[in-house]
Amino acid sequence: MASGFFAILDDIAALMDDVAVTSKIATQKTAGILGDDLAVNAEKATGFLSSREIPVLWAITKGSFINKLIILPVVFLLNWLYAPAINYVLILGGLYLAFEGVEKIIEFLFHRDKEGHEVVEEIIEDEKSAEEIEKAKVKSAITTDFILSIEIVIIALGTVLEESHPFITQILVTSLVAFIATVGVYGIVALIVRMDDAGFKLIKKSNDKGFFGKLGHLLVKALPIVIKALGVIGTIALIMVAGGIFAHRVEYLHHFLPSWSSNEILVIVKEIILGLAGGLIVVALFTIGKGAVSLAKRK
Repeated sequence: MASGFFAILDDIAALMDDVAVTSKIATQKTAGILGDDLAVNAEKATGFLSSREIPVLWAITKGSFINKLIILPVVFLLNWLYAPAINYVLILGGLYLAFEGVEKIIEFLFHRDKEGHEVVEEIIEDEKSAEEIEKAKVKSAITTDFILSIEIVIIALGTVLEESHPFITQILVTSLVAFIATVGVYGIVALIVRMDDAGFKLIKKSNDKGFFGKLGHLLVKALPIVIKALGVIGTIALIMVAGGIFAHRVEYLHHFLPSWSSNEILVIVKEIILGLAGGLIVVALFTIGKGAVSLAKRK
């Protein structure tokens, strides 16, 4: 009886050790996408009133956990029933990310300064619908997180499958990496969005003197720069992730420009080109579809 009990403990210890080692490898392989996830979600979690930053971030974090709870069993089931389906899901997700990234670029390049009465109307509308705008931004952030989470989960699962681990290890490792992704990414995002508050507290406690006073001013002044930088990095990340999905998941595009495959910089350029191309196609289709619906409603 005792020997059987200790044998079970030994098996559990071996399983946990296997999970720890494999999780480390899987986390390393998802590091790139986690960096992109951080840039994209940090950009989406900023731009709110100071009093709403943490509640909004918590709402997005909860949405991210729910995303993982939905994605994990679905990915396991799809991989068991029909593995190629995961590929199609990823491609559709890539199209969405490319659309979002290109749409931001178009909005930046062709943004028209509003006239006086338009600004007044916009301010009134913003005051009326501040809650709706916040909900829309949270929804957009959770949707983007959903696509990026699929990529993270599939990369983690792929790592486990490559090593031919048992099914229980596949579940534990993939779930652990998904959990680390959410806690790690949104924990860092929380630190970023509270930089200015931390700066103000340092200034107050140091009476605006000495090293901590200067550090406080640095944090306050740095936040707008960080937010703008994250906006740019987040947009590039969306396009690169989308391009990477197209390059690795679409057979024809995988062999597109084969001479570039040996150079890391050219690989990045290729992914950006594919992401931009995919985004422009989706934006064009979306614009045409939107125009057709608008025309149909007028008739």
